[in-house]
Amino acid sequence: MARLFLPPIFFLLAGLLAIVSNAGVAEAWWWSGWRWDCLFPSTGRGYGHGHGQSRSHVASIVTEDVYRSFFLHKDDAACPAHGFYNYTSFLRAAEAFPGFGGDGNAATRKREVAAFLAQISHETTGGWATAPDGPFAWGLCFKEEIRPPSNYCDASNTEWPCFPGKSYHGRGPIQLSWYVTYARFSGSSAGDGGGDEICFGVACRNFNYGPAGKALGFDGLRDPEVVASDPDVAFKTALWFWMTPRAPKPSCHDVMVGRYRPSPGDLAANRTAGFGLTTNIINGGIECGPRGNAAPVGDRIGFFRRYCGVLGVDVGPNLDCARQEPYSS
Repeated sequence: MARLFLPPIFFLLAGLLAIVSNAGVAEAWWWSGWRWDCLFPSTGRGYGHGHGQSRSHVASIVTEDVYRSFFLHKDDAACPAHGFYNYTSFLRAAEAFPGFGGDGNAATRKREVAAFLAQISHETTGGWATAPDGPFAWGLCFKEEIRPPSNYCDASNTEWPCFPGKSYHGRGPIQLSWYVTYARFSGSSAGDGGGDEICFGVACRNFNYGPAGKALGFDGLRDPEVVASDPDVAFKTALWFWMTPRAPKPSCHDVMVGRYRPSPGDLAANRTAGFGLTTNIINGGIECGPRGNAAPVGDRIGFFRRYCGVLGVDVGPNLDCARQEPYSS
C-alpha cells in the first residue's frame, strides 16, 4: 500500500491550527497579527496584513483616508509637487525609523506624528489666508525651493566639498538645504511662492546636506536632486532630521516623546519641551525669541492644532517659542 508523504511544514501548520482552535480570544491574541509570509517569504515583501498596507505602526495613527484629509490640495494642479508626496512613500520612510510614532502612550504617539506633519506642512505650504478649505489644508504643495538666491555652497568646507555645478537649495518635505546636509544623507519656505529668504526653512548652516546623504545611503553631494525626485528619499530626509539630535540641540523626536532633558543653559534660555521647541530646533534663529518672526510660528501652530484635532489628541504645552532663546548654532 502506498504511503502519503507529508512535508514537515504540514505538521507545523497543523500544530498551529490546533493551538488556535483550543485557545480563547485572550490566549490567542498573537494570532491576529500572525503573517503567512513568515512561513512563505518567497511570496514577496508585504506591508501589514493586506496588500499595499504598511508594517509601520504609523499606519494605525494616520490611515490613508486621514492622510488625504490632512493634505486636501497636495495633488492639485496648482501645487508644483502634485503626485509626489504619496502615502505609501510616507509609510515606507516611517518603517526606516521605527521610533517615530512608536514611543510613549497612544496620545504621545499621535501628538508626535501630528507635530512632524505640521512642521513639514509649513515648510511646503501653498496656502494663504483665504485659501479654499483654509490655509492649513495646503501642506506638501512644494517639493523644491522657489527662486533660490544661491547654490548654498560654502567653498571653504573641505570635509564635505561641493560638487561642481550642483545646487544644495531646499528640497523635500523638510526643505533640506546647504551642501553639508546633503552629503550626510547619502530653506526657504515654499509656501506663498516663497523662496526669496535665504534658508528660511530647515537646516541652514549648522545641520545640512553633507551628513544626511551618508546616513541614508545616497550620494548627497553628487546627486542632491534625488531629494526632489524620489518621494521615499524625500520623506526619509525629513524623518532623519526629525529623529537625529545635533548638539546642543536635542532631536525633535525626543522633545515630543518626553525624553528631552534640558541642560542648565536650556533652562536659563527657557527652552521648555513642547511643539514650540521643535520650531526652535528647526528655525529658531529666525522665528524664536523676543525678536523672532511670529507669523511663521503661528502658521506651524495652525497646522498642528488642525492635525491634533483630527487625531483626537490635545496639543500639549508650550506651543510657541516667543519666550525661548534660539540656539546659537
